[in-house]
Amino acid sequence: MRVYPPRNTWRYYDLSIQPDLFGGAALIRRWGRIGTPGKVRLDLFPDAGAAANQLARLLRQKLKRGYIVRS
Repeated sequence: MRVYPPRNTWRYYDLSIQPDLFGGAALIRRWGRIGTPGKVRLDLFPDAGAAANQLARLLRQKLKRGYIVRS
């Protein structure tokens, strides 16, 4: 989540890994303005390890841009 009221910025970014039907893994990304449904992107990977590597890379990028981690 990234909130910065002076610039009217109220955003969220959600990352999760789910198994797919073919033995691989899917990285699910949801993002948008807080209070809206936002957008969803699904990236498929051959295994959960590859999906976790991409999740870690995206997490580092978002932390640099001012997002905070909430559970």
